[in-house]
Amino acid sequence: WSRMHNKIIEWLEHRTGIQTAIKNFLYEDIPASSGWHQVIGSMAVFFFIIQVFTGGLLAFNYAPTPGEAYNSVKYIMTELTGGSLIRGLHHWGASMMLIIVVLHMLQVFLYGSYKKPREATWMMGVVLLLITLAFGLTGYLLPWDNRAYWGTVVTTQIAAQAPLAGPYLTRLLGGEGSVGNVTFSRFYALHTVLLPPFTMILIGIHIYLVRKHGVTPAVNDTAPRRKFFPEQVFKDTVGVSIAFLILFMMAVFARVPLGRLADPTDTNFIPRPEWYFLFLFQTLKFFKGPLEAIGSVVLPGVAVLTLFLIPFIDRAPLVRLGKRTFAFTFAALALIAWTGLTTGAIVTTPKTTEADETAPGAESLQAWQQLTPEELQGLAYFQKEKCKACHPGAGKRGIGPDLTQMIPAHRDAAWMIPHFKNPAQVVPGSSMPPVQLDDAGLNALSAFVLKLTPQNEQGLLSAPDFAVQGALIYQSKHCDACHQIAGAGKKIGPPLDGVGQHRDRAWLEKHFVDPKSTSPGSMMPPYKFTAQEMDAICKYLLQLPKAGG
Repeated sequence: WSRMHNKIIEWLEHRTGIQTAIKNFLYEDIPASSGWHQVIGSMAVFFFIIQVFTGGLLAFNYAPTPGEAYNSVKYIMTELTGGSLIRGLHHWGASMMLIIVVLHMLQVFLYGSYKKPREATWMMGVVLLLITLAFGLTGYLLPWDNRAYWGTVVTTQIAAQAPLAGPYLTRLLGGEGSVGNVTFSRFYALHTVLLPPFTMILIGIHIYLVRKHGVTPAVNDTAPRRKFFPEQVFKDTVGVSIAFLILFMMAVFARVPLGRLADPTDTNFIPRPEWYFLFLFQTLKFFKGPLEAIGSVVLPGVAVLTLFLIPFIDRAPLVRLGKRTFAFTFAALALIAWTGLTTGAIVTTPKTTEADETAPGAESLQAWQQLTPEELQGLAYFQKEKCKACHPGAGKRGIGPDLTQMIPAHRDAAWMIPHFKNPAQVVPGSSMPPVQLDDAGLNALSAFVLKLTPQNEQGLLSAPDFAVQGALIYQSKHCDACHQIAGAGKKIGPPLDGVGQHRDRAWLEKHFVDPKSTSPGSMMPPYKFTAQEMDAICKYLLQLPKAGG
């Protein structure tokens, strides 16, 4: 075994040089003054790896489209084994990574490690700090709950205030008019496709520069240099382990909330950014009207530019840590300002009554999940016929009446179907055009409209596209002739409520293609769905709640 092991190592070394590279990395000379304060940089790299790993795990079950994104996050939090833990690690890991990166920058600043010849190393660190903030900013929208939606609305409005570049930034972020599919897609692409590999490249360059110029030694450090391995490696490992233990405890005990589905009409919602942007949010309160751009763009821009130029502003020789009075004073004032602004923002934040949709005991069903397939089919026709154009909804004026108030209380299907066929005959003077649907379609449309109330309207209209399309396929194949969903249909076959709790996607697909292979003796015929149809019907069936649930 020893000879084979040596041959493998020799082969790898000859072809790749990996053994030499590892030795050079581990046995690099470092100053004798290096110690525990150097572990922060290693912790920052470790937390980036944690973010990539947990983000990848979340992506396996995340649907990157508005509406469906919310439902997939809710599924991860409430149904997926370990899903709540992984999301907790990713969420709190983002905050901890930012804290560690800032601490690392602060340490470098206080020690004066940005001085010649390490100017490029410092500037690369500033870029990595900005990218860490960009990760937080782009990831904030992805759960697509009310908090994420309105927080991003504020972000796009701030970007629009940038002198000259405002309109271009707004267009780039897809925030022209409102936050919607374009904004979501671009934030998702930035968060998952562009920023991670870009960050890996910059981290590689940063580590290369640190190795090229070495760790900054203490002034008058004349003690013999020592190797990076094993003493400093041990300290880095201990530091990383303690940080991960803190993160794990937070992921277990500090639940990450998920509010209700993003509602663009909920203008009463008071948006707040993540905690690390609260200082900027509070700063904007001091600048009103035309001066807003100063607080939102000019001051942050000056601060970032100053960070970049610190190595060129402070060109004095390196002195002992105890003599860097100005650096400590500047850092203390910055910390006091940040703490004061953040505390002010927290204190002035109104209490919200919005519930966590994933908390134990919270109502697990959304309004649209309680619709029958026929009612979801009616929703599809309601959207296709653009009924909202004349009936905008509860509390809003439109050409037609408020369907959430008038219809359920005063009308029934026997009145509505003739009205759909010939509106002017049923309501003289009506400008509504006839609805061009067959009797089954008119029945479905009336069934949906009769469900509308002021309380559930937004929830019903937020049904994801896969549910609507799946219900249309279900109805078109007359599956209700054998199965029941939400009490609608016949009982020849088993009811489909809660089918996702004992069947998975692979089983359903196989069952549709060859029912007898999964259910011997089944009378169900095989179905030749297209890939899109199979995806929609499976997603729809898998989200069906248990009867009475």
